[in-house]
Amino acid sequence: MTTSQGDLPDRGKNRFPEVWGRVPPRHKNFTGRSEQINDLRAGLLNQVTAVVPHGPADPAVPRALQGYGGVGKTLMAVEYAHRYRSEYDLVWWIMADQPGLVRSALAHLAPHLNLPGPAVTGVEDATNGVLEALRKGEPYARWLLVFDNADEPEELSDVIPQGPGHVLITTRNHRWEGVAETVPVNVFAEHESVEFLTRRIPRGITVEEAVELSEALGHLPLALEQAGALQSETGMSTREYLHLLAERTGPLLREGKPPEYPKPMTAAWQLSVAKLQENLPEAMELLRCCAFFGPEPIPRDLFFPVEDGPVRPEMAELLADPIRLSKAIGRLGRYALVRLDQANRTIQVHRLIQALLREELDEQTQESIRVEVWSLLSAAAPDTFTDAPAQARYLELLSHMRPAGIAESDLPQVRRFALNMLNFLYVSGNYETASRYARDFIEKWTADSGDEDPFVLEAQAKYANRLRDLGRYVESHDLNRAILPRMRRTLGPAHPETLSVLSGLGADYRAHGDFWQAREHDEEVLRQHQEAFGPGDTATLRALYNLALDYALTSDFAESQRKHERAYMLLKRSGPAGGSPTLLTFWFGLAQAVRLSGDFTEACDLGEDALAYGRDQLGVEDPRTLRTQVDLAIARRLSGELDEALELGQDAHSRYLRLHGINHPSTLAAAMCLANLWRMTGELAGALELAEDTDMRYAQAYGADHPYKHGCTSNVALLYRLTGDPARSRSMNESALTALEARLGRNHHYTLAAATNLAGDLAALGEAKNAARLGRGTLRRYRALLGEEHPSTLACASNLVLDLRGEQETEEAEELAERTLTGYVRTLGREHAFTGALAEGRRIVADFDPPLL
Repeated sequence: MTTSQGDLPDRGKNRFPEVWGRVPPRHKNFTGRSEQINDLRAGLLNQVTAVVPHGPADPAVPRALQGYGGVGKTLMAVEYAHRYRSEYDLVWWIMADQPGLVRSALAHLAPHLNLPGPAVTGVEDATNGVLEALRKGEPYARWLLVFDNADEPEELSDVIPQGPGHVLITTRNHRWEGVAETVPVNVFAEHESVEFLTRRIPRGITVEEAVELSEALGHLPLALEQAGALQSETGMSTREYLHLLAERTGPLLREGKPPEYPKPMTAAWQLSVAKLQENLPEAMELLRCCAFFGPEPIPRDLFFPVEDGPVRPEMAELLADPIRLSKAIGRLGRYALVRLDQANRTIQVHRLIQALLREELDEQTQESIRVEVWSLLSAAAPDTFTDAPAQARYLELLSHMRPAGIAESDLPQVRRFALNMLNFLYVSGNYETASRYARDFIEKWTADSGDEDPFVLEAQAKYANRLRDLGRYVESHDLNRAILPRMRRTLGPAHPETLSVLSGLGADYRAHGDFWQAREHDEEVLRQHQEAFGPGDTATLRALYNLALDYALTSDFAESQRKHERAYMLLKRSGPAGGSPTLLTFWFGLAQAVRLSGDFTEACDLGEDALAYGRDQLGVEDPRTLRTQVDLAIARRLSGELDEALELGQDAHSRYLRLHGINHPSTLAAAMCLANLWRMTGELAGALELAEDTDMRYAQAYGADHPYKHGCTSNVALLYRLTGDPARSRSMNESALTALEARLGRNHHYTLAAATNLAGDLAALGEAKNAARLGRGTLRRYRALLGEEHPSTLACASNLVLDLRGEQETEEAEELAERTLTGYVRTLGREHAFTGALAEGRRIVADFDPPLL
């Protein structure tokens, strides 16, 4: 929540900060801790030095409230934030128990600091902007960030802000002692326990009884809260409570509860549970159900009648009666057994209470409740994955997948939900998470159901696709080959999943560099899709898209563009809902095909529209958005718009580095794009260093004999020539040309590009005759392959003009120059850099941009 200064009647002690975000409400019965909170405040103030305008301030040392579960660390942090809110301009609360979500929570602070939010720049850039603004103290020097329930220090070390403000951490982990100034939070002192109980039970407890009760509960705040809630709710006397507590403590001690279950907490909890069971047994059943979710908030609307799935009769009856259900939820809140968030409509159960609840149940009951939770989760999952509400719901469910043990279910509807979660993770671009879950499902389901179970096979197919997305091509290919015969036996040859795996094999062929084999394979795959599903089905259009990629990789750009246009237009006509990754993929493919066909202006227009769609609908860091951005950078470069291209290329490369690391194929493609841009803008040394490193990594990613690797080698060779070493360039280009001819033949555009560059090496070494001879043959092949006026053909012709002039073949040179100029003017325009290079007698290079497929 943001509050402007003008909204406040005064600036006194009750004012809210300018930014007050996600802070839990103050506990109405908060008691004690005054001395600790005062010491905490004094320690935070003493560490701070003056802010240096527009420069770094001395970093604030974090304070960590450390203690075991139930001791009141979070309540103390909440109380500090509310008590001293007037001393801060910004207070921001971050749930830190899931480290992967901490950056997102920080990123959403960006708009409150007058910075672009994550929807504009991506989570990573928004987070970095927030950390930098906090470090500088701009626009707010007086800030407080609270990281609640942090675990390992290493998981948060890079997001703890530096600067003039304050950082407060709550944790059970003692290892924070080496990172922060640790403030031990222990149980209440006696007078604090007495004060708390007399507040919590305003009538019916004396000081003497409060002393006795707090002693019996070990002064543990969570246990005191449970005891106070039970007595307030039921009217039970303190003497009766103490009697029951004494009866149950003995068995608890004999059971040898593990140390993370404090004995007073366990005893108090059992009394609350017993009374709840007596007064409202259906609330107890609801609480037991909640114990098998994760400790994160549970959406209340998950508790809804389930048509398809096992639910215990007592829970089914409760779910069918919304009035009784609401009463049960309210009673759990009043007994302090759950935390209710009315604004977000969620229920949250402390992980300690969850563990105690589960432990009290026999194995058969545990299993029946676990199955019930599986049914509730699967029933709450939408069928779609692309619109915003559906994605928000899947994110809510994701945090409960592992705690609920979804992988252990053999129920068809639950396994379908699990596979749908994999689809959601793919659609949202979370390939690594999707692969981890898929691996878990495969391992457990195979052990339970065998390797020919349909759900196992489908999970393996999705896992193979994610392996390919992660650049693990050999593993993807091996898995697809292994499961295809089993799918044909189990599901049938025309089943959608069987045909999907068959399509995956085509992608594996492309990744291996076997472009013609992929094209032949995908022709048959498309035929089978059309026969099984019809020409307009989305799966058929994906098969058409794959075939269009094959045509581009086998140098038939015109046919590739026609197929891409058909796939894009048919999908567009169907009007996919929400942000469609498939639509963006087809859009990107069309823009790439238009660029490869030589229409750079149209490619830029298409790419610009596609990129805007991707950023708006899928996010700036979605893999499909970034792929579109890299291709647009290439199109901009070829159009001569170098500043725009450089901005796009640098941004995409830095994002890929952060998201996937330096060795991922997408990062490598972005790196080579950037190296080409640096070459065009005169940064030859940086371009050479980056291109050499990328060339080496391409060999590791794809293999030493992959066409992409040889194309990258030709790029490196070109840079050696431009930096004054044409002999080394010639040697590298000759090796690349030989390898490309062996893999792809002499009439492939990769081979002809390497030949074009080798002719330039020969000319630089004074071998104009050999350069002209190679240029003539290359030009002849280009014309036959791509046509007279394709930019690659014209570039080869433009260079041949120079070599013919060097050989004094003046008549042939001038005739070719006139013919080439006419072609350039007609296709690229008189002002294009390539047209100018011909007129000025400058050589044009044939650089290589590894496709992102």
